[in-house]
Amino acid sequence: MSTSSVIIIGAGISGISAAKVLVENGVEDVLILEATDRIGGRIQKQNFGDVPVELGAGWIAGVGGKESNPVWELASRFSLRTCFSDYTNARFNIYDRSGKIFPTGIAADSYKKAVDSAILKLKSLEADQCSGQVAEEAPSSPKTPIELAIDFILHDFEMAEVEPISTYVDFGEREFLVADQRGYECLLYKMAEEFLFTSHGNILDNRLKLNQVVREVQQSRNGVVVKTEDGSVFEANYVIVSASIGVLQSDLLSFQPLLPRWKTEAIQKCDVMVYTKIFLKFPQCFWPCGPGQEFFIYAHEQRGYFTFWQHMENAYPGSNILVVTLTNEQSKRVEAQSDQETMKEAMSVLRDMFGSTIPYATDILVPRWWNNRFQRGSYSNYPMISDNQLLQNIKAPVGRIFFTGEHTSEKFSGYVHGGYLAGIDTSKSLLEEMKQSLLLQPLLAFTESLTLTHQKPNNSQIYTNVNFISGTS
Repeated sequence: MSTSSVIIIGAGISGISAAKVLVENGVEDVLILEATDRIGGRIQKQNFGDVPVELGAGWIAGVGGKESNPVWELASRFSLRTCFSDYTNARFNIYDRSGKIFPTGIAADSYKKAVDSAILKLKSLEADQCSGQVAEEAPSSPKTPIELAIDFILHDFEMAEVEPISTYVDFGEREFLVADQRGYECLLYKMAEEFLFTSHGNILDNRLKLNQVVREVQQSRNGVVVKTEDGSVFEANYVIVSASIGVLQSDLLSFQPLLPRWKTEAIQKCDVMVYTKIFLKFPQCFWPCGPGQEFFIYAHEQRGYFTFWQHMENAYPGSNILVVTLTNEQSKRVEAQSDQETMKEAMSVLRDMFGSTIPYATDILVPRWWNNRFQRGSYSNYPMISDNQLLQNIKAPVGRIFFTGEHTSEKFSGYVHGGYLAGIDTSKSLLEEMKQSLLLQPLLAFTESLTLTHQKPNNSQIYTNVNFISGTS
């Protein structure tokens, strides 16, 4: 049995930032339990075609505004290599199934129509929620391939053009792709080095335990007991759960006693976005690589079918790598089939766009975030119109169990900086709880001693004791 002040479940960016704040505020006996063999969570790199690619989070979103993005500050501090990504040109690089690019005018008109329709739908939802009224004109649904493609771009990538998103309002509208040999995850390792013992880039501190799959959290008046899959048992005064919302919705982690109904209902109501970046390596480059051509779109009768493409030449010149992004049902479908089947589908799409003579891909990399039992998705996806109480209930602690992660961020859910700030906020809340608990302990001991001796404290005794605890006497 190992005893700590605080156990943190999960070593993603929320777990690491939470631990760092605790240690810096004097709570040094923290214990981080991570299910995998690495820190980083949904920030993960893998070498592919001799370059590191980001399987999960890949961009620092929200740069260039009046307020500085804290993750951009970390990237600058640790000299993380990035390159600017401009999504705005993607809508003008839309290919049909015959390989022709839609004229700029048609693309612009289709995009404007999609934005107007999305705004109308948003107003309709707002009216329905606030007063029960229905908007006079119902938004039209996308039907043609180009409409479906633009609808996918708009709702899966550019919702800021429909509904103001705090990330872009607060921090700026620019986005930077991480293109560093150390990977995005190096930010977490650099943070960890500031409070954990490391040697030659390896974390050797016994306060971080890898390959510890937490299966049960038992809470009592006196503390919390955490049990892992290998039979290990750990004890602490408090626990911070930084597992993803997808994991909380699964049966991987159980709580004893059961979490209250208001908590479980809120967790189950939160949507989970599955976001899959499929990487394809080619013997040579056959796609346009000029200015404004980093992204291109494939218009298909099926929404989201290999729609959004990006080349890696800006990040890694000469890498000859293409990335296609799938989401939600398309992601789940691809995860369930073989990589060979996925490569065949992707090659068919590319040959529609660039002709039948293009070379066949030499390698493919397909992340599987949905089927990963330690993730169960990519990030939280709150509806455009949602009850703020839902997020508050997901975020709220239950006794000695605190919750953190990007899904608990009030303004920045779904983003890396949301996870980073959530870890900090949760630790500050826990520190305040610990402070209040320490203040109350002498008073509880005092009243308990009086009870044991059958004495009834008078008002002056209680007043003096409370003032002594608070430091005013």
